[in-house]
Amino acid sequence: MVNVQLTITGHVQGVGFRWGTLKLAQELGITGFVRNQADGTVYVEAQGSDKVVAAFIRRLADGPTPYAIVDRIRQTAAPLADYDDRFTVRP
Repeated sequence: MVNVQLTITGHVQGVGFRWGTLKLAQELGITGFVRNQADGTVYVEAQGSDKVVAAFIRRLADGPTPYAIVDRIRQTAAPLADYDDRFTVRP
């Protein structure tokens, strides 16, 4: 089990990125959350098995919606957390 913090840059706000991320996380069984940042990036905390989290990141890099363009994903390891067994969109 791993927990990662992701900061995603590119054309990622106003294109359904958070909702596409939610759908993808639910599909893969990832827990955590996604939120927009004031600087135009999207922040994600994602927790799950090593392989599933790696697949999640690869799919985010392609953009979870057709309108998103991901330039970069900065990844940092984080301690395991309690997300109440769900993935949420935060304001």
